[in-house]
Amino acid sequence: MRSARVFVIVLILGLSSLACFGSGTQVPPSDILFSDDFSTKDNKWDQITETDRSTDYFNNAYRILVSNSERHVWANPQNKEFSDTRIEVDATKNGGPDDNDFGIICRYGDVNAFYYGVVSSDGFYGIYKVTDNGGEPIGNDTMLESDQVNQGTATNHVRFDCIGSSLSLYVNGELVDEQTDSTYTTGNVGLMAGTYTTGGTDILFDNFFVYNP
Repeated sequence: MRSARVFVIVLILGLSSLACFGSGTQVPPSDILFSDDFSTKDNKWDQITETDRSTDYFNNAYRILVSNSERHVWANPQNKEFSDTRIEVDATKNGGPDDNDFGIICRYGDVNAFYYGVVSSDGFYGIYKVTDNGGEPIGNDTMLESDQVNQGTATNHVRFDCIGSSLSLYVNGELVDEQTDSTYTTGNVGLMAGTYTTGGTDILFDNFFVYNP
């Protein structure tokens, strides 16, 4: 188990007839609440480029680049709000250290109010809650390690379920963490990437789906 990770969060304001879950189960179109393959900019995800961070469309994917250490950057599509959701995305390390994290946001209310589930390129995972005090892990003091997380530049299929007070994180089709918290009930969805002692985290996201659970 690695030591506790403490970070400063940096705010970045922010499809087809059948879809497939990671398990290969086909989903009726009526159960798809929102989706994006990032081939167009129609959903108006945040597009910000500064010296220390960038969130933008990139080669038919969505890219979050975090240049500084001890920072987390996220992005949201415009004008979305959901309650209970099953969210999935394919995430690939495009560059930077393996000591990173990246994943999915649910119930985003504002800079101080949302949940997120993340994995890291060195094989760790966790579920977090953001409050006025920043991001804090739920249920564990630190991120935990799992062989289910593909390391290095390998793609991970990340799924984050936010259903009632239950928060469940799946990696490559397997449940790795399940926690309970009832503070936030509705909000936007989003994507997250972060750094720890070394900057340069560079993550590409694709095939983003929000399902009715």
